[in-house]
Amino acid sequence: MDSLLRIVSLIPYQIFPARLGGEKGIAVFSDYLGRVTKLTAITTKNNHPSYAKGYQLLNIIGNSKLRYFNLFLYFRLRKILRLKKATHLIIEHPYYGWLAWLLRKNLPIIWVVHSHNIEYMRSKSIGRWWWKALMVYESWVYRNADKVFFISEDDRAHAISHLKVEAGKSLEITYGIEHNHLPGDLPFSRKQIENMYAIRPNEKILLFNGALYHSTNFEALEIILGRINPRLLTQQGFRYKIIICGKGLPERFNELKAYADQNIIYAGFVDDVSVYFKAADVFLNPILSGGGVKTKAIEALAMNCSVVSTELGAMGIERSVCGNKLTVVYEENWDQFAMEVIRSSLADDEIPSSFFTYYYWGNIIDKAVKAIRS
Repeated sequence: MDSLLRIVSLIPYQIFPARLGGEKGIAVFSDYLGRVTKLTAITTKNNHPSYAKGYQLLNIIGNSKLRYFNLFLYFRLRKILRLKKATHLIIEHPYYGWLAWLLRKNLPIIWVVHSHNIEYMRSKSIGRWWWKALMVYESWVYRNADKVFFISEDDRAHAISHLKVEAGKSLEITYGIEHNHLPGDLPFSRKQIENMYAIRPNEKILLFNGALYHSTNFEALEIILGRINPRLLTQQGFRYKIIICGKGLPERFNELKAYADQNIIYAGFVDDVSVYFKAADVFLNPILSGGGVKTKAIEALAMNCSVVSTELGAMGIERSVCGNKLTVVYEENWDQFAMEVIRSSLADDEIPSSFFTYYYWGNIIDKAVKAIRS
């Protein structure tokens, strides 16, 4: 552990228990960072300190949406930073940029922004009217911070060209995985899912996973049901099942029972989605809106599950380390998308070892710490 690096991180919302990709991204990043530095995380009251392993978690921020504008936080955080003799302040997302700016003006700390997507682009894609104001604020935060970690080279390049961020103080710190090799229980997981849903060994398993109360994921589900699956059904001899995982499906869909005779299985929310990734042949990623790296695609690839994706769905994924396991199709070309699903399900390619070198959390944190030290 580098005891000279005394880091305070500011986590602005609930991440525990970590289920969604964004929650996992912060939770595991903090876990690995706490292994090699003295880390204190300050977060909301709905995050219980018992979840923090190897670092201190102070859940002192209120849960109300007004917390983002609470000026009194400045005095409390300044006291904690002084008490911890903090050398660095990391804010997760740019939301608390105004607060970090005030704290750095009055304390000898290095301010780092850990960005998880370009926020204004996501807001624009889902129709929020105030996205331009967010763009101005987000640009100001990135330009004033000492260092900015972007989740992909795509986001970093966009921030440099459109938000005027200095290239020298920005760095890609991607979403990661916790194993540095291919899991050994893939056949066992396949058998487990076959038995659970009465799937035959000669049937291909196609998977979609996402929180269905998010418009981005719900739109992708509608595309699977209305565009992709009807095309797959016309392919005689192609035997398959599509498993849909995720909570938040509107009640009017009645757990997709009307689609049961069309090879659709609705699993709902599952405790351990990694078992499904390990069992699946292809992960379907027909994303048409939203921003940032689609973490579930990275998780699927890490389990040797092929991914067929739209261009937007693959944004930010380092394609050079994915071998033939990632196939990208132009948006709205659903005929080609269906054909690539079939082709990928029949291929026997394996995810390259370079994928694990690039996406393993241990290596990612080494890169982040080196950047923090400099």
